[in-house]
Amino acid sequence: MGQLQEKFKSYRLPQQLQEKGLYPYFREITGKQGTEVEMGNHHVLMFGSNAYTGLVGDQRIVDAANEALQKYGTGCAGSRFLNGTLDIHVKLEKDLADFVGKDEALCFSTGFSVNAGVVAAVGGREDYIICDDRDHASIVDGRRLSFAKQLKYKHNDMEDLENILKKLPYEAIKLIVVDGVFSMEGDLCKLPEIVELKKKYNCSIMVDEAHGLGVFGKNGRGVCDHFGLTDEVDLIMGTFSKSLASIGGFIAGDKDTINYLRHSSRTYIFSASNTPAATAAAQKALDIMKTDGPEILKKLWDVTNYALKRFKEEGFEIGDTESPIIPLYIRDMEKTFAATAEAFNRGVFINPVVPPACAPTDTLVRYALMATHTKEQVDRSVEILKKLFVEMDIIKA
Repeated sequence: MGQLQEKFKSYRLPQQLQEKGLYPYFREITGKQGTEVEMGNHHVLMFGSNAYTGLVGDQRIVDAANEALQKYGTGCAGSRFLNGTLDIHVKLEKDLADFVGKDEALCFSTGFSVNAGVVAAVGGREDYIICDDRDHASIVDGRRLSFAKQLKYKHNDMEDLENILKKLPYEAIKLIVVDGVFSMEGDLCKLPEIVELKKKYNCSIMVDEAHGLGVFGKNGRGVCDHFGLTDEVDLIMGTFSKSLASIGGFIAGDKDTINYLRHSSRTYIFSASNTPAATAAAQKALDIMKTDGPEILKKLWDVTNYALKRFKEEGFEIGDTESPIIPLYIRDMEKTFAATAEAFNRGVFINPVVPPACAPTDTLVRYALMATHTKEQVDRSVEILKKLFVEMDIIKA
């Protein structure tokens, strides 16, 4: 047995969960994503998706992807830096920059590679990167790859952030990187307060809009637009894999910073460019958001506010969420896996959130809404989950 095999042979947690019938991952979906899906001949209400706009499977987007497939083929066979730039990549970047209110944008093959590549590229050895301690894993990995000095502040704790900033050199580059919407808990960053600290301590700000795009702001422009602070934010990141019904991501900012990233970000330069079909799908979704955004957002927030009301009425602990992401706290690792498995058996798909995605005392199941969900579907799911949580002694009857 080799060294790697010897090292990892004792890793048995997945097998232990499988033996107990609690393993919740890699379930196979046999059709389009939607509010109800088929998983291995099992029909479930889908409340585990990030497709907030409900555009995944929209025929207009499917048709656009098919047209690009026929025109450009299945892939680009190279990076954007060399032979992999298509005219549709350039158009999408221009439209995204305009949509989020920045000079220019740069498209990456995944949202993860945006954060990993941008955060790693912008900081030098004498610079500082400061992150919320609940920032997404892609930001964490970007920070780890950076030569900059790295600091964390307690989640949404502006006093802790200020205590960090006041100790740093005023003239040094100090980049605060923060999720606009925190992906597990559903709460928003305190962007107005962060902007005030930016001005006071001479900082820059990067906001990850992965879960804000298509959800907040005019026509879904995101949390920066929601707070009216787009001009105060230096870099805006977003993904295509959620509200834009595709795969990929982008960074938007001033032309000089984007020019630097275009020639310096390793995850951009050394990755194959996004496929024609994925690019066209994101473009069509963006076009739909420009025209139908108000209607989509109204539907999303109507059903979100209804679900928030229902969960509160039934006694669930949902924390400080302000978004279509609703955490249902369980605060017990095994019960979290058990609740996820039994909810699936009873027809509701939700996601378990366990360490390292949260603290051991904060385990939860993540319930997320789409604009295409109905109140009747919410009622069915709440009824099933209420009965289950009472049976498991997580909440009271």
